[in-house]
Amino acid sequence: MAKLTSYNIAIALVVTLGGFSFGFGSSSFITSIGQPGFYLYFNLDPASSHTASIITAINALYCFGAAVGSIGQSWFADKWGRKKALFLAGVIALVGNALVAGSVAIGMMIACRIIQGCGLGALLALVPIYLAEVAPPRSRGLLTGLTVLSFGFGFVACAWIAVGCYHAKNFTLSWRLPLALSCVPQLFLLPGLLFVPESPRFLIWRNELDEAWKILKRLHHDPECSTDEDARTEFTQIVRQVDVENEENATFIQMFKKPSWRRRSLLVLFLLFAVQSTGVNGVTNYLPVIFASLGLDTGMSLMLYAVHTTCGTIFVALSLLVVDKFGRRTLFIIGFASLACIGLGEALLQWKYVGTDDKAGNAACVLFIFLFIAFYQCVDAPSVIWAAEIFPTSLRAKGVSLAVFAFFAGTITFGVPAAVAFQSIGWRMYLIYAGLSVVSLVLTIFYIPETKLIPMEEIGALFGDHVVTRMTANGQALVEEEKAGETHLEMAKPAPNEGLNRVVEWA
Repeated sequence: MAKLTSYNIAIALVVTLGGFSFGFGSSSFITSIGQPGFYLYFNLDPASSHTASIITAINALYCFGAAVGSIGQSWFADKWGRKKALFLAGVIALVGNALVAGSVAIGMMIACRIIQGCGLGALLALVPIYLAEVAPPRSRGLLTGLTVLSFGFGFVACAWIAVGCYHAKNFTLSWRLPLALSCVPQLFLLPGLLFVPESPRFLIWRNELDEAWKILKRLHHDPECSTDEDARTEFTQIVRQVDVENEENATFIQMFKKPSWRRRSLLVLFLLFAVQSTGVNGVTNYLPVIFASLGLDTGMSLMLYAVHTTCGTIFVALSLLVVDKFGRRTLFIIGFASLACIGLGEALLQWKYVGTDDKAGNAACVLFIFLFIAFYQCVDAPSVIWAAEIFPTSLRAKGVSLAVFAFFAGTITFGVPAAVAFQSIGWRMYLIYAGLSVVSLVLTIFYIPETKLIPMEEIGALFGDHVVTRMTANGQALVEEEKAGETHLEMAKPAPNEGLNRVVEWA
């Protein structure tokens, strides 16, 4: 079976700049509302309900833009290809980030955050699509999960920059600089994409077999095998499966008509919405404010936010190291169960200690917030991986767009109102998050299947689709589903200028 190569890694590092862009761009506003200069510039009272409503509106419209971008990218990704869609999303994100950084009024910032959201939301959807389609089966979880790790690094970078900006003498610079720096990742992403190949699965779907074979052979070249048998086997499996899938009309409507596609669509909507129902954005987006409620000054609140995002990113890396060994489903179960317990614990601690001078009690509240972000990584990265791998090639862009749409719908539902909710009901919010985690745990146990190490062309069988061939354990032969015994596959060498043209022989 094909192994992860240095070429795979190099491509992933370029493409994950899109994930880094999302993380930095999203975090830039979170850190800005933690700076006193933001409220002075816009003449806002940080403790008023009016200010909380404005921040809620800004975040809600950003999420709306991101949801629109995540759905819109599917049309571009299917028509023009994953690579061109990534480039377009990067351009929109760059323009949106620049406009947000230059905002001189709240109304302008609200409007520009919608544009920013469109670009960043599209990037968040496209990065895992591309990575899943170029990754070898045995390391698909690791490579696709780099999406989450990359936007984690974006959060970390922005958080520590914000800590430094807090000490700036120029109050306007303190909140505007992180917003301006959110343009930088796209300045590296856009030229980098010029050297990235198109997804071979997209090219096969579009019947561009010659180019697809050249790319796949380089992507999954095994130095120990001079005949590229692994790549040949994978190529043929993709071609045969795509031939069958192309017999179906791959539209959003059809996704909810065909039973096997409907099941996948509903499960991915549930899973990404469930991940947000844990309250992660409700906690993280207002973390500086929450820390302030525990008696910490602004500087310490920003410092703890930076440490918090750093810890979260470290645990993302740990989850990626085990996701292909223990599986996506196992991590989901561990994550939802742990988050339910932690949410209950945080509620009880804040009920008892918030507003008191008990340093040990308030420290325990902070500790549980850190435990929350650690165990949240059991569901975060695996959910993105799972969503990107369960759909057939013809539906993958649309399927992931549904997943990211559900992600932002969950953010709007559970994260955006958090500023007002925490002011109104305080610690009781954690009880709501804990209860929703219990519901998600039960549904996951009964309905989410395991996908680890299964070639993407075979995952459809888990949902009732017909799979034409199955790859053997060594990755160098295929078994035809219609036959009882094992059948080896050979791919004939194409004649000059004729291309592959699906010249597959069965021995």
